[in-house]
Amino acid sequence: MFQSLTCLTFQHDWRLVALAAAVCCLASLVTISLFQRALAAGGPERWIWLGLDSAAAGYGIWATHFIAILAYQDSLGSRYQFSLTMISLLAVILITFAGLIIARGEYGSRGVAIGGAIAGLGIAVMHFTGMAALDLPGRVTWSAPIVVAAVAFGIVFGSGALVVAASRNNWQATLAAAALLTLAILLTHFTGMEAMHFVLDPALAVNPASLSREALSAFVAGLAGIILSACLVAALRERQSKDILQQQKVLLDRAIENLSQGVCIYDADGCVTFFNKRYSHMTGFSDASLKGRSLMDLLKQRQVSGEFHQDPETYFTNLVARMRARKSNVTVMEIFPARTFRVTDNPMPEGGWVTTLEDITDWQSAQTQISHMSRHDTLTDLPNRNHFRDLVEQALLHTTKQSQVVVLSIGLDHFKDVNESLGRPIGDDLLKAVGHRLTGCLRAGDTIARLGGDEFAIVQMNIELRPASVSTLAGKIIDEMGKPFEIQGHQVIIGASIGISVQSNDGCDPDQLMINADIALSLAKENGRGAYRFFETGMDAVAQARRLLLIDLHAALTRDEFLVYYQPIYRLDTDRIMCFEALVRWNHPLRGMISPANFIPLAEETGLIVPIGDWVLRQACIDAASWPKDISVAVNLSTVQFKNCDPILSVMAALSQSGLAPKRLELEITESLLLQDSDTTLGILHKFRELDIRISLDDFGTGYSSLSYLRSFPFDKIKIDQSFIRELGSTTDSMAIVRAIIGLGKNLGITTLAEGVETTEQLALLRKKGCDEVQGYLFSKPRPSADVEAMLAQKGLFQLKTAMEAHEVAEFPKSA
Repeated sequence: MFQSLTCLTFQHDWRLVALAAAVCCLASLVTISLFQRALAAGGPERWIWLGLDSAAAGYGIWATHFIAILAYQDSLGSRYQFSLTMISLLAVILITFAGLIIARGEYGSRGVAIGGAIAGLGIAVMHFTGMAALDLPGRVTWSAPIVVAAVAFGIVFGSGALVVAASRNNWQATLAAAALLTLAILLTHFTGMEAMHFVLDPALAVNPASLSREALSAFVAGLAGIILSACLVAALRERQSKDILQQQKVLLDRAIENLSQGVCIYDADGCVTFFNKRYSHMTGFSDASLKGRSLMDLLKQRQVSGEFHQDPETYFTNLVARMRARKSNVTVMEIFPARTFRVTDNPMPEGGWVTTLEDITDWQSAQTQISHMSRHDTLTDLPNRNHFRDLVEQALLHTTKQSQVVVLSIGLDHFKDVNESLGRPIGDDLLKAVGHRLTGCLRAGDTIARLGGDEFAIVQMNIELRPASVSTLAGKIIDEMGKPFEIQGHQVIIGASIGISVQSNDGCDPDQLMINADIALSLAKENGRGAYRFFETGMDAVAQARRLLLIDLHAALTRDEFLVYYQPIYRLDTDRIMCFEALVRWNHPLRGMISPANFIPLAEETGLIVPIGDWVLRQACIDAASWPKDISVAVNLSTVQFKNCDPILSVMAALSQSGLAPKRLELEITESLLLQDSDTTLGILHKFRELDIRISLDDFGTGYSSLSYLRSFPFDKIKIDQSFIRELGSTTDSMAIVRAIIGLGKNLGITTLAEGVETTEQLALLRKKGCDEVQGYLFSKPRPSADVEAMLAQKGLFQLKTAMEAHEVAEFPKSA
């Protein structure tokens, strides 16, 4: 070794020695980097990297050797045989490639060590073959022990270099392995140089055709720089790409581990190759029990525990067949009790498949709830209209010759009054109680639904053509609905009306069956409520006529078909007209005069009473403005007008447009108006009084709380209902009530008006009891505005009646 150092110090060109060392370091770094990249690759790609690595390593070793040889300063004019020079390059590449194949990782750490040793042997083979390529004028002899030492250096350090490179793939391991490989190359070369002894022989001449030192120097150095630099750049860029891929892999791993779904990858044979923690948690298998396990084994284990109810072999066979056919597979199953999972299997191009496991228990529960809510009433949890229609349709599909389907449409009586007087919360609780009570009336197989508002319905099936059983149910429902309800401390009394349609008589279409039940319900309500009616042929014609009437009613305002008639109100103590009550009439262009009893309820039900009432108010004020200053006009205000608009604005607009003095306007309201929202209504009435408008309470005595309202608001007038006047003189009860009302009015300073006076006997009794004002057919029917002047011209009650009878025409019933 000392001789080698002496030779290196005094007989070598340091510049070329430095170049050889640089090439050696560069070659070693490239070799180790490419080797690590080959280990990370797989399939054909690994063989490409191994081939590139062996070429770079072999050429680096070869270039280091010859640059170091060129650094030796001899004066013998040595040259180099081209053939052996190229053979030495090819030999080191092939031997290194063989070593890298063994060290590629498939034979464990021992294979890596052996492969490194073979690559180190290739260094020695290249060195001594390259030395044989020297063309010198003399003979060369070798020291066997030093040759063995040179070969040993290459084997030991070469093996160590690949072992370190394969142990870890980071910069520290790469640099350490490159340093060991550099030592292997340099120690093999310089130790081998020390083993060589040259004896000059003038008889041996140098072949002039051999490569000169200068030519070889230029060739080796230039080619080494180009090849090794290119390999190093490729290796570094590959490492950079690998680092980026590694970062992406880390991010991907984090994403997979944080997925809400479980993920598992199976190979083509159905064995687990990868899974995330979510998958093991959702399936209940430990990591150790999943790795490498076959899906077949997992399914059988589930079957034994009672968590998988299909045949494992059939399921597995069908799944593998679908994956090989490149078809996805979606299955919903329960893996744990009360937990539902969606299992999705998607095939991979290279074989095998990816399984995702999603817990859909909460989603499925939400979907069930949404489906239930879409088909049930949110307040009572009964089926809604859409669901009820489906139930009727299903019932019709399953009927036989011995069975039929019956639909009962149930409408609550007076529910609107309760809802408006006691408030929406009590109304909602009442609907719940109604639903509960109706459910208790049903027999097995019957279904009840809430169709909306205060309307319920029942569908019955298989009643074997016995209408009596339907009537029994309808009667029971009416009785139950007539019983008081206790709602939030209030005793609420309502009722029910029922319309019934029968499939065998009324058609098989579910919509028509429900429509017929609604038609029968409407007629049951019109005939006094609290009753039930079966749909009969011809009822639909009545309903159609009602619809046509509603259409005409919508157009009546725009076509100026309404008229205002006036009925006089007499003051008994002065025997003269004090006021006229304005009453609306409808003169239809085809039907003629239509009774208010036919269209007023329809107008109130549909809300058309609001524009009609506003028109009557304006027209009455305009007409009254032309009357004498001491004559007033009385106009009825509907409860719908109070609820759906601002009556103060309507009255102010009518007075402003007509110029009528407010004190000449009298507004008549009913007790049902005060039931809706007494505080709000009384507030509006007080504003009317502030405007000097008079207020009259109509139909006094027919309600439940008339006296309490007289305490709440100082009415100007109370009108005694005509039902008491009609029986005046024939029943003592009516006489007592009328006498009490008149006395109450005198004590409170309120004018009393008796309406519906039709006989002289009734008039005499009212005058005797001290009634202030009278109104009725005894004096005059309601007349057009053109007759008002004639009525005012007559003196006395009966003079007016006689004059009017001279040109009397057909009018409506006295109650209109």
